Amino acid sequence: MRKKGHKAFWHNIKFKYKLTIINENTLEEVVGIHVSKLNGLSVLIFACTIIFIIAASIIVFTPLRNYLPGYMNSEVREMVVANALRADSLKQALDRQNMYIMNIQDIFSGKVHADTIQSIDSLTNLRAEQLMERTKEEEEFRREYEQKERYNLRAIDNNNAASGLVFFKPVRGMMEVNFDPENRHYGIDLMTSPNENIMAVLDGTVIMATYTVSDGYVIQIQHSQNFISIYKHCGSLMKQSGDKVKGGDVIALIGKGEDKEKKSYLHFELWHRGTPINPEKYVVF
Repeated sequence: MRKKGHKAFWHNIKFKYKLTIINENTLEEVVGIHVSKLNGLSVLIFACTIIFIIAASIIVFTPLRNYLPGYMNSEVREMVVANALRADSLKQALDRQNMYIMNIQDIFSGKVHADTIQSIDSLTNLRAEQLMERTKEEEEFRREYEQKERYNLRAIDNNNAASGLVFFKPVRGMMEVNFDPENRHYGIDLMTSPNENIMAVLDGTVIMATYTVSDGYVIQIQHSQNFISIYKHCGSLMKQSGDKVKGGDVIALIGKGEDKEKKSYLHFELWHRGTPINPEKYVVF
């Protein structure tokens, strides 16, 4: 019964039908095509394959690939960061201009006497302070934070430490282990595929490129403004000590970690003035 059902199925799918186009006036057959369900399915699969190949080619070989997660190149990334900084500067300038206009209106309306101020800028600063008055919750939070950080000698100025720097993503992958200095984990672990390119996050000079028993191939780069980036568990190194690198340059390839059951990953650390810092504050992963 199973063989009969199998034969009946293939007979049904291979059975050919004749598609005929007839002239209505003369009843003459113009075109006659013999088709089957198998032919129709084959044509449909072929058409879908062609459409998929065309769509994939458009995405891969055109700038559309920059809209896919993880495929943004370094030039577009740098442009996005520059535009974000420019937009922030324009917003500050616009806010200052609006306050300037409001101050002029107050002077013309008589709310503020012109001889009571030294300059429009001083009035603008005064208005900004009035608009940004601290709440009781903010005052309490500030006191608690200042009391807690009063004797913290290892604190750094995160606002000015990376001023003017654009950090590149060291490898394309997914974060598995976060920054946890309390447990002596001074970096982050990024899961990725084998032989993936490892890139320098900033311009700098390679100060160490060696092999260690515990961390495999390790490479360290000295950057400007007292930053040092460390890349551990590399499969092979592409740079040597003393080499100059640019941000986004390939410096190594991904390898296996010390745990064989683990997938390929990169341990990435970022240090500033001898202090380990959370890379997530500077690099977009």
